[in-house]
Amino acid sequence: MPIPHSQLETWSHQGPITSSSNTYQSIRSALEHSNSPISSMISSGSIKVYLQGSYANDTNIRGDSDVDVVVELTDAFHSNKYQLTPQELQLHDQVYSTASYGWDDLRNDVIQALNLYYGNSFVDTSGNKSIKVLPNSGRLRADVVPVISYRKYHYFNGMYDHSKDDGVALTHMEKKTRIINYPNKHYENGVQKHKDTNNLFKPTVRIMKNAVSYLVDNGTLKKGVAPSYFLQCMVYNVPSHLFNSDLTQTYCNVINHLHKADLSSLVCQHNMHSLFGVDDTYWNETDARLTLNALIDLWNEWYTV
Repeated sequence: MPIPHSQLETWSHQGPITSSSNTYQSIRSALEHSNSPISSMISSGSIKVYLQGSYANDTNIRGDSDVDVVVELTDAFHSNKYQLTPQELQLHDQVYSTASYGWDDLRNDVIQALNLYYGNSFVDTSGNKSIKVLPNSGRLRADVVPVISYRKYHYFNGMYDHSKDDGVALTHMEKKTRIINYPNKHYENGVQKHKDTNNLFKPTVRIMKNAVSYLVDNGTLKKGVAPSYFLQCMVYNVPSHLFNSDLTQTYCNVINHLHKADLSSLVCQHNMHSLFGVDDTYWNETDARLTLNALIDLWNEWYTV
């Protein structure tokens, strides 16, 4: 027996957003407060604060909780400048000098601002990527991610003659390695995919996320096997014509296509690198196959679940 259409319809709906909006506004208030060491930089536009993740992309489900808030330093940037030719690198370094305020300074100032506003007991700095603001009445858990602008150059002939892709960068606290992401491209590509699928991309992502949560809750999948970001990226790779107003047909189309696909060819939603790799900024094909097989079994064996 397949999953009933009524269940797919329920899973397609967006989860509540009021608490996430309140949480985001609370974080902004903390960072913009007069006691915050970065309040003036936010006012001037040197630092941008914005949502990312499922709440920003309208793919949050009822089980989502953490609100992802990015704090981006835009007055300075990291880049792949050492991949430029020697001549291009020389031109680049003639145009840009070393910044006096960088990512480490930003992270320290964000922590100070959050501690002053919420108190140390509500701010967890032990994470490798984010600073966690713990929940309180009316406020969800938040992952606050300090980042610095990143430029991936294709060529550089001068300040007004170069080609680049814009992203963000941060440092993994334990490994001391640079993590690069492209949240704006992720968002823009998701908006376009949604249009290309007659507004079915985001509901389909929510169906898959809810189905995986169901499988985790009943013990079929271990928590963490299919993180929502990677799951959404996988659905993004499905050709747009396979999304159908019949949610039953869409579920089958998406899962069947991915089950037959060469997973190594899949890309992240920002379309800047492969979905699969060896470190924790990538997914792995073993977990992806486990997830797809579990979603197939869920469809075929719904009556026994």
